[in-house]
Amino acid sequence: MDKLDVIWPDSVNVRALSQLLEYRRKVVQDRVDLSNRITATLKNYYPQVLDWFKEKDTRLFCDFLEKWPSLDAVKKARKQTIMNFLKQHHSRYLEVNERRVEEIKSAMALTEDLGVIEPNKIMIEVLIPQLKCLLESIERLDKEIKQRYKKQSERKIFDSLPGAGPQLAPRIFVAFGSDRTRYQSANEIQKYAGIAPVIEQSGQKKWTHWRYSCPKFLRQTFVEWAGQSIRYSFWARAYYEQQLSKGKPHNRLFVHWLLNGLELYINAGKQIHLMMSQNI
Repeated sequence: MDKLDVIWPDSVNVRALSQLLEYRRKVVQDRVDLSNRITATLKNYYPQVLDWFKEKDTRLFCDFLEKWPSLDAVKKARKQTIMNFLKQHHSRYLEVNERRVEEIKSAMALTEDLGVIEPNKIMIEVLIPQLKCLLESIERLDKEIKQRYKKQSERKIFDSLPGAGPQLAPRIFVAFGSDRTRYQSANEIQKYAGIAPVIEQSGQKKWTHWRYSCPKFLRQTFVEWAGQSIRYSFWARAYYEQQLSKGKPHNRLFVHWLLNGLELYINAGKQIHLMMSQNI
């Protein structure tokens, strides 16, 4: 028991922020699942609308389908009515809107079988309000997360990380927490988060595998950050391309990056934390 360290709970704000971030990720996944279900339903009777709107998780897309849930309905609408609708939803690219109207007027029905159209149309009318509700929920969570994250004195450290951005920076912050004594080295958080691989041996056999028992959301946070940092960090991109040239698989490269790059950021973060605490 002497080898075990006591883990003290973090502050109320940090724990609340951590829970909100995890809930947000689940709601976003619900939105993705629902968007895919709507897409599959539209392909049964009204696939043209998927070409008119590339982004399916927007108010514009939802309101369009609520107003015109079938091709027959939208073809009856006047050009100016459609143009006014698009303008009211801040779609102000005239060429794009003109192209949409032209495609609407020239569109051919996938099927005229009411036995296919009517049940799928009803299903869209059921699913779209659910998607709008999820979009509003994500906005509510984003607002709450932003307000709580702004209260953290060390947020500038995490905002400065390459590729962190407004979504990942709070997630990386709660991954480390506010107690800078909890992790003494990068190796400790790598093991806790499930980044460090597990090596097993039995007799003459020895193998390495992914760590199964770990906080999955925490590990996914680091993996997503590794993927984003390649776009914004010169050395991360150079390391990625170097390993890729050696034949390393794309997904495994993120783990290699985290095993090698996380220590650099932790050491730099400790130095910045020390300077901030001493008002240097």
